[in-house]
Amino acid sequence: MSNKVINSLNLFTSWLDNNGWMGYDPYDIKANKFIINITRLSNQHKIFVPLREFIFELSYTFPVTTRKLLAIKPSINAKAMGLFALAYLDLYKSSKNNAYLEKGHESLQWLIDNKIEENGGIGWGYPFNWQSTKRIPKHTPNGIVTTVAGDAFWNYYKHTGDKTYLDYCIKIARFLNSLPVDSYDGNICFSYTPLFINHVHNLNLFVAEYLIRVGQEVNNQEWVDRGNSAVSYTIKSQLPNGAFDYNGPPEKPQNFIDNYHTGFVLRMLHSTMLLTGREDVKESLTKCYNHYIENFFDNGIPKLKPHQKYRIDIHSSAESINCLSELSVTFPDSIDIANKVLNWTLDNLQDKKGFFYYGILKSRFTRTPFKSKIPYIRWGQAWMLKALSSYYIHNKE
Repeated sequence: MSNKVINSLNLFTSWLDNNGWMGYDPYDIKANKFIINITRLSNQHKIFVPLREFIFELSYTFPVTTRKLLAIKPSINAKAMGLFALAYLDLYKSSKNNAYLEKGHESLQWLIDNKIEENGGIGWGYPFNWQSTKRIPKHTPNGIVTTVAGDAFWNYYKHTGDKTYLDYCIKIARFLNSLPVDSYDGNICFSYTPLFINHVHNLNLFVAEYLIRVGQEVNNQEWVDRGNSAVSYTIKSQLPNGAFDYNGPPEKPQNFIDNYHTGFVLRMLHSTMLLTGREDVKESLTKCYNHYIENFFDNGIPKLKPHQKYRIDIHSSAESINCLSELSVTFPDSIDIANKVLNWTLDNLQDKKGFFYYGILKSRFTRTPFKSKIPYIRWGQAWMLKALSSYYIHNKE
């Protein structure tokens, strides 16, 4: 890698060492009772809408101050810990620096200590209440957080051969297999949490890919079959231009097609193709990849949506670098795009102290772009470390 990237990584990991695992999250403020009540009142009575918009603008422009005023405390996020465990192991494998391995084991041990027993398996959730179709209490295990943690245990198992890690993978797969499913057009779709049924393509693929992977390893054909059925559900819903809406049928499409969720879908399709050799998955992957590279990048800037540049989000930067690096084994040109996104991100979104900003946002009122410099731990720092580690492994520079 270039000296620029190595220096950035060293500065970043030094900041992480000093900061620790705790931090704010973009969604922690939405769990605050005052924010919930203001949102509810504004939905019921239009007179409260200006107050709601003022408060949202305040939290948007002054995220740290607003959180302090609302007494929102930093927390440790299980998804961040899974990403840290993955990233530090990759960095160790690339550099043989034992300090990275120690940090990876520390992250993994936190996941072990904070696992939640659920439906005969184990899972992890977010450290705050969050709103989907319904309110989801904090620490409710969900498929997204659990598959990220599951990836960490899987990678440590593959690196060491230690069956203890595989045992965790099996318990994780049991929880994922227990998530509610909906049958549609002869296939199934996994739901986000144990609490209710919904249809979200990236979540469905995360769960499906993990069940196929672990199922193949332990000869559990039921997990493999259910995973393949869920993959078929999603690829049947692909849009003619190759993109995927956030929601799947029978839910009404949101017409929401964004950068980082597309990256998630691409990575899971790519892994599923490598695991199964399915030609229909390869075709779907290629169509989605072509749409992705043609619509989501502007000279290294990761656009939020095909026709919307802002918000230029660290989450989009990180997942772009991560996704394009991983896909480079199949699409060699993708590493060049990853390199452009990485260089733009280092030049524009990394602080001199080492951490990464939330992004370049537009004021809700003036529409003027500004940099939001809050270092969200899960949303920005953990994902950027994973992106840098993935780039480190796949870059042939």
